[in-house]
Amino acid sequence: SLVVLFGATAGAYGAKLGSDERELILLVWQVVDLHSKKVGTLHKSLVKADNLDLSDQCREVSGLTPEGLGKAEPLDRVLQQFSQLVSSDLKLLGRSSYTLCSDGQLLIRQVLHPETSKKNFVLSDCFYSFYDLRKEFHTCYPSSAAVKDQTIKTMAEYLGLGTDETEEDFGVWQVKTMVAIIFSMLSKGCNHVFTEPETVKHKYETGPCSKSETVDSETVIRARGLPWQSSDQDIARFFKGLNIAKGGVALCLNSQGRRNGEALVRFVNSEQRDLALERHKHHMGSRYIEVYKATGEEFLKIAGGTSNEVAQFLSKENQVIIRMRGLPFTATQEDVLGFLGPECPVTGGKEGLLFVKYPDGRPTGDAFVLFSCEEYAQNALKKHKEILGKRYIELFRSTAAEVQQVLNRYMSTPLIPTLPTPIIPVIPPPYTIATGSIRDCVRLRGLPYTAGIDDILEFMGDATGDIKPHGVHMVLNQQGRPSGDAFIQMKSADKAFMVAQKCHKKMMKDRYVEVFQCSGEEMNFVLMGGTLNRSGLSPPPCKLPCLSPPAYAAFQTAAVIPAEAAALYQPQALLPTTRTPQASAAAPPAVTYYPAQAAQLYMNYTAYYPSPPVSPTTVGYLAAPPGAVAAAATATHTPILPQPGALVRMQGLPYNTGMKEILSFFQGYQYAPDDYNGLIQLSDQARSVLQAPKEWVCL
Repeated sequence: SLVVLFGATAGAYGAKLGSDERELILLVWQVVDLHSKKVGTLHKSLVKADNLDLSDQCREVSGLTPEGLGKAEPLDRVLQQFSQLVSSDLKLLGRSSYTLCSDGQLLIRQVLHPETSKKNFVLSDCFYSFYDLRKEFHTCYPSSAAVKDQTIKTMAEYLGLGTDETEEDFGVWQVKTMVAIIFSMLSKGCNHVFTEPETVKHKYETGPCSKSETVDSETVIRARGLPWQSSDQDIARFFKGLNIAKGGVALCLNSQGRRNGEALVRFVNSEQRDLALERHKHHMGSRYIEVYKATGEEFLKIAGGTSNEVAQFLSKENQVIIRMRGLPFTATQEDVLGFLGPECPVTGGKEGLLFVKYPDGRPTGDAFVLFSCEEYAQNALKKHKEILGKRYIELFRSTAAEVQQVLNRYMSTPLIPTLPTPIIPVIPPPYTIATGSIRDCVRLRGLPYTAGIDDILEFMGDATGDIKPHGVHMVLNQQGRPSGDAFIQMKSADKAFMVAQKCHKKMMKDRYVEVFQCSGEEMNFVLMGGTLNRSGLSPPPCKLPCLSPPAYAAFQTAAVIPAEAAALYQPQALLPTTRTPQASAAAPPAVTYYPAQAAQLYMNYTAYYPSPPVSPTTVGYLAAPPGAVAAAATATHTPILPQPGALVRMQGLPYNTGMKEILSFFQGYQYAPDDYNGLIQLSDQARSVLQAPKEWVCL
């Protein structure tokens, strides 16, 4: 038997049903016995919504009023009546089981499941399987219109059935016409058989994802604006009614390994993805969530992994994953199991623990734990910020994709001895950023992350002709991805002013872009970590150049470094000759708006000394005695550092630490004599920088 079901909401109707999050206000249904071709009683039930403000379209199409709906029953009671009346009609027809049949996917997937999930109702099993009449009709009549273009009216017209909607109440005509269409499909000429119903997954299934998998870009979306504490189950609940692929929720992390409010979600097919896009700006709690298209490549970058250890750890399905952060570096598996205690047993004991380590085997202080049920996971989360050893431990819900991301990030981090590349303007010659106080530059802030040079040139419009050659500089973050900022050098200050006035808050794709006039000096301040807006310039927190993490510092062209900074940064002295960067022999293009790829500007937006997983990489400096500084300033010989292995870097020192305290700390160890004459050549500016070191290098 089929139960033909039709519904309407207080908002949009037709192809946009459910896209505006409006509540259900009408349900109409009728039981159909496919064997005897008999029907049960047609039932129509109004539903009292929490918000009785009806849209103009709803009033016009349905003829319903807030007054009439105010006397109706709420949704939970209407669903109880639905089950009781259907069971009663089935008994009269001599049947016991049934499957729903609706006009398309929207009523079940986009209205009933999301609304009941928000209101914490439990839908009966019958709502997890249904027939889509449009698909069944197209299967029976292949020459009819495409499924997405079908409506009840077009299907009735194709069969030559009556289509006068005014003869019946709203909803009643639709159900009667759907029943007539079904009987036509069951006639001798067609003999259609309903065999493959649509299904709705009861729960989201977790699982690993391999980088070798092929992910269809037509099945992936990006959700933005998520609460930071959201889990994969919360995201699956937001998309309730749609079928997410196994392990298809990947929460995105920032450079510190913390969630950034975005997630990539992979659905089982493109149809489900298209329905997910209709939930753009739907709400999760009090926050609205933006939903955009994404690519399979983006999903694999976040969720994909290659580690056999991780694959084995995640091979246990339907487990709850908890992330532990801040573990003592000496913590063992026994310590973690003892910390969790018998009230939250770990799945498989030690096999349910995964410690995160650097490539050289050093612990990072992170670990992932598997629990077999929600109860055990909740017990573990109650231990958030309890003490293990001398440290408090943070515990969070996690996902399989987060496990992959954290492992991928740590395992790709090079060892600390790698010399970082400075973030002071590193430009292949002869293209250097202009300095000075002339305000002949503009800064673009808030660019879409997908924006490229062509998008910026199109955004600039007629002002493109006033851009200096090689004058467009995209600013990238530590990961080498667009930061949303760009600097543009114009031919004059007047041109820069006109662009800032004309283009400020102009739209690029789906975002507005702020445009500020600035100078080359202000541009360099911002690149050092300062801020620039219409309120003025805020200098960077310190005058030291901010250095990029070693994981992303790899330019293939020779760098142009100011003379003052050259005294502080001697790559030839610190690296073996085999590591010396080779200058690019390729000639620059004759006409272009932007520098070569290696000239992209990398900024550290997070902090001067980032927290893990990005390790601090600032080059250390010496607090030399004044006499040694003066001698070094006049020295003419080539600077030479000791052989590899003689350098020790100290981090976490008190800011008032002096040379005496450091020498006392290393008491009992042999160190180089107090002679810095041959170490570095100092200019006046470099000497002033060295007076307030942030780190020390001991020889």
